[in-house]
Amino acid sequence: MNMSIILAAGEGTRMKSDTPKTLHKVCGKEMIRYVIEAAQNSGIQKNIVVLGHGKDKVGHNISDMDVIVVEQPTGEGAPYGTGYAVMSAQEYIDDSDTAVILVGDGPLIRKETLEKFIEHHEENKYAASVMTAYLDNPKGYGRIVRNDDSSIMNIVEEKDASEEVRKLCEINTGIYCFSGKMLKYALKNIDTNNSQGEYYLTDTIKVLNIEGHKIGGWVLEDATDIKAVNDRVQLAEVTEIMRDRINKRLMVSGVTIIDPQRTYIEDSVVIGRDSVIYPGTFIEGKTVIGECCVIGPDARIVDSTVSGNVSIEMSKVVESFIDEGTTVGPFAYLRPKSSVGKNVKIGDFVEIKKSTIGDNSKVSHLAYVGDAEVGKDVNIGCGVVFVNYDGKNKHKTVIGDGAFVGSNSNLVAPVNIQKDSYVACGSTITDTVEEGDLAIARARQVNKKGYGRNRY
Repeated sequence: MNMSIILAAGEGTRMKSDTPKTLHKVCGKEMIRYVIEAAQNSGIQKNIVVLGHGKDKVGHNISDMDVIVVEQPTGEGAPYGTGYAVMSAQEYIDDSDTAVILVGDGPLIRKETLEKFIEHHEENKYAASVMTAYLDNPKGYGRIVRNDDSSIMNIVEEKDASEEVRKLCEINTGIYCFSGKMLKYALKNIDTNNSQGEYYLTDTIKVLNIEGHKIGGWVLEDATDIKAVNDRVQLAEVTEIMRDRINKRLMVSGVTIIDPQRTYIEDSVVIGRDSVIYPGTFIEGKTVIGECCVIGPDARIVDSTVSGNVSIEMSKVVESFIDEGTTVGPFAYLRPKSSVGKNVKIGDFVEIKKSTIGDNSKVSHLAYVGDAEVGKDVNIGCGVVFVNYDGKNKHKTVIGDGAFVGSNSNLVAPVNIQKDSYVACGSTITDTVEEGDLAIARARQVNKKGYGRNRY
């Protein structure tokens, strides 16, 4: 069986945050979740996550992910180091396992990379394999020292390395494959005799070499896969790489992104083919966008479902549904629990809150629709306000099919504007308007002779 041990017990002090490091988000998803998903999608059946600092928060976040959580003891007197973290998961390692060691702050690792690495390890029957990479600037990384037959002799941490070893450009990525039996044996034979006084996982390679076991080294082609996060600067760098991957994946699937550098789309978003995304657009959460849509410029869509042939320009949509052929914006705001039908026009400076809008209706400009049920073929005029709040409770407005609400009207909820009725502009409606009726609720105009000329 393939298993993984994901190391996520570090303090992450350089993040300078109350949030555990592995819970910082990259393109809308916590780093630790990317690593777990990569392991699971690569076919690893048993995944162990080692937690320490912030264990309650991290454990809660991944409680839905079918992983085994173990705790690395922390605090005064507790040992430190990656080797000690792996020791915390020993009881779950079977002799026959292929054990993959991963880091929880490396969200860019891909399932395809893990599949190739595991295949290389198993085909060559190595006791252990190290994923390596060549870097132009290897500063900060442990260096790979190879034997004449290209197998790995040793991994030397930079702070323990000689000047000659520091010149090597092949680095340890921190990702390993072990035979389960060999890993357990090696862990029993490492010590803290190093500059940091820690249990180094890299020392397991030295132990196995001394015993005459062959250690493989698999060179990663794309070094971005192993870029980890230690501070906010690296978080931004990783986010940029992930954003580029997401945008490229969508473009390959048939989505046009006009300016990928100015478009932010999260990993969980689904977009149909032939849709066009303009610059300045943010698409987040569990948003699903259909085919042939035009989104942006400068739109933000969060946790919403947008059907095909919809246009959303310079507007914000949150936890809402928009049906086919509808146009939204510019400068509109759909607040949570709004549902807009087919071929609807939601125009500029319109706010919809917790309301349904029927097919072919129009709310063209400068209107607020709150806690309402609006039927089909309804016209909501400019400046209409659904007065839904009495200072204590929210109330509902119902407008029947084919109704017309004139400009600058106030609909004081609870109120019912029935089918095919008409509200004259400037009216304040407090009572039911019966089907087919005209409602006029405004004071009669009075002209004062000569007052305008003589008012001063």
